[in-house]
Amino acid sequence: MEINNHWLTSAKRITSPNCDNRDDEKDISLIVIHCISLPEGKFNTPYIEQLFTNHLLAQSHSSFAEICQLQVSSHIVIQRGGLITQYVPFNKRAWHAGLSEYQGRQKCNDFSIGIELEGTDCTPYTDPQYSQLSTLIKCLIQTYPRLNVENISGHSDIAPQRKTDPGKCFDWRRLNTEVRL
Repeated sequence: MEINNHWLTSAKRITSPNCDNRDDEKDISLIVIHCISLPEGKFNTPYIEQLFTNHLLAQSHSSFAEICQLQVSSHIVIQRGGLITQYVPFNKRAWHAGLSEYQGRQKCNDFSIGIELEGTDCTPYTDPQYSQLSTLIKCLIQTYPRLNVENISGHSDIAPQRKTDPGKCFDWRRLNTEVRL
């Protein structure tokens, strides 16, 4: 896995308009792990891409009326089978964390990379997802000097009053072991 000009060379690339410039491109110092499925609990649908590119239609599913107008994105989505799609280059600010705080710093989007795992809070993640995630994290740490294995957080940790992802089924011990190999 390699990064060239802030894009993963091996990832599918779909550009999201839901990003902007970081105040300091060199201050990439946090990785935030999320989970997403649209509709909830359904996998391998076109709806995550539609959400991140502002093309999600309310009439596509009853749960989409409340989210179809959101302007959100993440840098990366890792599907259940391990396919990686990148929506925002790493030097840009993706809109994934919302109101958030990490170690006393607010606005985590300013200094973080957001990684979405296709899943739910209560569905175990797949071996291909863990494999791709750990390889990606190693690559990010090698590329961005302010990143390290201690600064990896769940969305639930930076926005505990609002978010629960990646959820109770995410195996932090496994990720830590794989990233440190």
